[in-house]
Amino acid sequence: MLREISIKAKHDQATLAKGVETQSVFRLEGNWYFDQAVVDMHNLRVTERTYVCPHKGTCFWIDLVTDNGTIADVAWMYTVVKPNYEHIKDKIAFYGGTRHATTEA
Repeated sequence: MLREISIKAKHDQATLAKGVETQSVFRLEGNWYFDQAVVDMHNLRVTERTYVCPHKGTCFWIDLVTDNGTIADVAWMYTVVKPNYEHIKDKIAFYGGTRHATTEA
């Protein structure tokens, strides 16, 4: 049975991403990767801050903008990927479970 996966903002329970677990929504290393089409970017901002993973490639951090300020690094997106990680290129990734600003539902 296909499972619906949602990522919500903890501060107001707004849905940031929602989709059915398939090739367009999948788990990798405990985190959820979503096609951009199922992510609400209204309060999310792709930053110029990057992280270089020695295995996967280079990602840009994504911040959550709220009425009370900005919460850094709630998601990320790999724009440059290494071999064998082409499937995560340009996906929006969120931490699985509950983190400082988001929760998996």
